[in-house]
Amino acid sequence: MEILSYNSARCSSVVKLRSNSADRISNTKRSKISGSKRCKLLFPLRDFGNGSFRYSAAGRIGSNNSKIPRSSHLLVSNGSYDGYVVGSEEDLSSVSEDGKSIPKVLIPGLPDESNGECRAPISSCFWEWKPKLNVHYEKAGCENLKSPAILFLPGFGVGSFHYEKQLKDLGRDYRVWALDFLGQGMSLPCEDPTPGLKGQKEDAERKDSVWGFGEETEPWANELVYSVDLWRDQVRYFVEEVIGEPVYVVGNSLGGYVSLYFAACNPQLVKGVTLLNATPFWGFLPNRSRSPRLAKVFPWAGTFPLPPRVRKLTELVWQKISDPKSIAEVLKQVYADHSTNVDKVFARILQTAQHPAAAASFASIMCAPQAQLSFNEALSQCQAQNVPVCLVYGKEDPWVKPVWGRQVKRQIPNAPYYEISPAGHCPHDEVPEVVNYLLRGWIKSLEAEGSISLPLLDDVEAPQNSIIRDLEFVREGAKKSLKVRVVESKSELWNRISSFIESRLGKVKLKS
Repeated sequence: MEILSYNSARCSSVVKLRSNSADRISNTKRSKISGSKRCKLLFPLRDFGNGSFRYSAAGRIGSNNSKIPRSSHLLVSNGSYDGYVVGSEEDLSSVSEDGKSIPKVLIPGLPDESNGECRAPISSCFWEWKPKLNVHYEKAGCENLKSPAILFLPGFGVGSFHYEKQLKDLGRDYRVWALDFLGQGMSLPCEDPTPGLKGQKEDAERKDSVWGFGEETEPWANELVYSVDLWRDQVRYFVEEVIGEPVYVVGNSLGGYVSLYFAACNPQLVKGVTLLNATPFWGFLPNRSRSPRLAKVFPWAGTFPLPPRVRKLTELVWQKISDPKSIAEVLKQVYADHSTNVDKVFARILQTAQHPAAAASFASIMCAPQAQLSFNEALSQCQAQNVPVCLVYGKEDPWVKPVWGRQVKRQIPNAPYYEISPAGHCPHDEVPEVVNYLLRGWIKSLEAEGSISLPLLDDVEAPQNSIIRDLEFVREGAKKSLKVRVVESKSELWNRISSFIESRLGKVKLKS
């Protein structure tokens, strides 16, 4: 069966699937099925509840060798975004030893402009939060006025550019924003916070190449420190002043910590939190409000100007970590699939590293105090305030290993947990097709107040605490497959157990 694409920019289209290999399927599968058992031949049908492709029985294979239609017609109507229909005799289903069919879940790929599929245009903007502190952000889908708002928060060392694949895809259905934290990406200062070198003539060339290494701080940079507390406040004011309504906030790595911290302190501004391999800790120095005595041991905590010893150490460290070879090595570590194209990400990280304020900002970030709430405390507050949380983790992450995500799941059992393999520290960029699919399904379930099942659980009949689903999608004309382990929420599990029992009791009553 061939691969057929469709473009459904809110219009109807018809796809015809030609099943020329029906006889071959029966022969290849017959050895796995006992003579007394039968299995269904399944054809893909679009499920508009969550954007996936599901299977519909078109015939049976068994000892009776019942006839199978050689062609079938599939009507795809009112699609909300582009996707693919993929099929072959190997893809239709896998058959277990007991003859039960276990179909793959076929999900849409990213929109492909070469096939005439439309992507959401991205706008690059700046917002002046405070004097001299301009926040860069990107947005898409602002014309979707009746759709939910989604805000993406980046990890350490990257920025809004890391969510390009979410903006272009999800921006077709939602209103989407991604911002750069102050001190990172394109939210680095536009002026030197410490322009003068006390007691000596300043070297003009050095001034142009390195900012923040002077000894006198500009008034706007007094008390400036690139901390988690600063980023929490930055997100709060951004949501209030730019977006103007509660959001679904999604964060990767450091952005996951900030997302949870922001939600714990501002639950009225949050509709839900998705953690993508969220780092469970940040900051080395004690927080002054939490540990005032211990904080006195560390008189400097990330503010400007940098102490002389810190400047020298920063110069040595920065020279090493900003080297293109070091950046490439880090990307190789955090992406499990080395075939993933990271050229754009590499170029943008290198561009940021060459900014004159980058080194001093890095020193401020690394020496900033811890947040007022730990990760676990923020998690507990979100749970107490009924903030919905969804967990999406790449299994092959060398830094935030899945054990951290499972710990979060144990602390908040009502959160669905999705573990993707193969995927590393940045699943949203490595397997955006899967992450976007899960986000769509989770948001739709919340917006429908639970009347729509969570993604990858809508076609599972018997209640199970943990299942593994095979997913398939098309990327650049080639099929890609991976596995997702799903541990559903406690409430969802109990609902499905109740429904399962009721359905079985209903069948017993009908038989009697």
